[in-house]
Amino acid sequence: MPTPFETDLLSPDSFDAEALAAGIIRWVEFETPSDRPDLIDLLLDHVVESFAGLPISVERIAGKDGCGGQLVLRYAPAGTSGAPALLMGHIDTVWDAGTLAARPVRREDDRIYGPGIFDMKAGSFLATEALRRIAAAGIVPPRPITVYLNGDEEIGSITSRAKIEELAASAAYVLVPEPSFEAPGTLITARKGWGRFRLTARGVSAHAGGNLFDGRSAIREIARHIVEIEDLNETETAATFNVGTVSGGTRANVVPDLASIEVDMRANDMATAERHTASMLGRKPKGKDITLVIEGGLNRPPFQRSEAVVKLYEATRDLGRELGLELGETSRGGVSDGNFAAALGKPTLDGLGCNGAGAHALHEHILFSTIAPRAALFHAMLTSAAFNERALG
Repeated sequence: MPTPFETDLLSPDSFDAEALAAGIIRWVEFETPSDRPDLIDLLLDHVVESFAGLPISVERIAGKDGCGGQLVLRYAPAGTSGAPALLMGHIDTVWDAGTLAARPVRREDDRIYGPGIFDMKAGSFLATEALRRIAAAGIVPPRPITVYLNGDEEIGSITSRAKIEELAASAAYVLVPEPSFEAPGTLITARKGWGRFRLTARGVSAHAGGNLFDGRSAIREIARHIVEIEDLNETETAATFNVGTVSGGTRANVVPDLASIEVDMRANDMATAERHTASMLGRKPKGKDITLVIEGGLNRPPFQRSEAVVKLYEATRDLGRELGLELGETSRGGVSDGNFAAALGKPTLDGLGCNGAGAHALHEHILFSTIAPRAALFHAMLTSAAFNERALG
C-alpha cells in the first residue's frame, strides 16, 4: 500500500477556476491554424509576455518551411537537480482563421465551446500556467521544469520533431496535456503509431468508345490496390488501414490516365508499423503499362505501454486520489507528440488536459468542472518530492 503524499498539496478548491477559464479563453481567441505561422507567433508572444520578470529561461525557435514556431520555457532555481520534468503541448489547431467570427467562444452550463479549446489549448495553457505560478511563488521544485510548445503538431510535427526528441531524451519523464476522454477522466498510457501514404497511378488515356482497349485505366489500377489495402483490416490484428481519399479521371468517355489515393495506417507496435510501411512502399503495379508512385511513410512511432509508463501512471493515479480525483487509464488510436518521447523509452503520460469532447468537430468543448482539478494535478506533480520519487522508482 503506497504511503500518502505530502499533506500540504494544494486541493482543486485552492485554484480559481474562473480565472483559469479566462486564461484558456484568451488563448482560444488567438486563432492559430497550422498554416499561419504569423498568427501562431502572436500567441507565443503572449505566452512569453506572461513570464516577464520571472526567473524563467526562454528559448524561441522561429518557424520555417511554412510551419509555426516553437517555445521552450525552463525553470531551474537553486536547489533543484537532476533531469527536468518535461511538459509538452501544441498550440496550432485545425481551424482556419476567421472561424471565431462564425463560432465564437461560448459557455453553456458546464461546457465551454471554442475552436481548438479541447485539442489542445486548455491543456497547453494549464501546463504553462502551472509553471508560471510555481515560478512566481518562488517554489523550489524537486527537479527542474521545462515546458515546450510547438506550432505544427496538427500537420505532423514536421519541423519540431528534432526538438521534441532532443528535449525528451534529456528529461526524467514527459507529461503531455492532450485532452482527456471519458468520464470522470482518463490518462493515456498507449497510442498507436501513424503512417500516411499516397499512391498515384499513371496509365494511358484513350477514347472509351472508339478504342477502349488501347487505354490503360489508372482508376482500375488504383481500385485493385484499394481492395487489397482495405481487406487487410480483416486479417491484421495489430494494425488498421483506411483509404481516405480517392481521385482520378476526367470524363466518363475517357479512359483515365491518372488516379490516386491517400491511405491512413495505424499500428500497435513498431515491428508491425515497420512491416506494413515496407509493404506499402514496396507495392508494384498490377496492370500492364502502368506506373505506380508511392509516397509517405511512418510519421509517428507507436507509444507503447511500457513498465516505465505504468509506473508513472500509477504514481499519478495515487496522487490524484490524494486530491480527490479518480484517474482511469486508456489507450488511443490517435497520435500525439508523446509518441516521439515514448518511442525513446522515456516514461510518458498523456491525456493530462481537460475533459471534454469534439476534437476537430463543431461541438468541440471542455468541461469547466475539470479545469481546477487538472490545475491542481499539474501543480502537485511538479512540486511533490514524493510523487517524483514514486514516478521514477
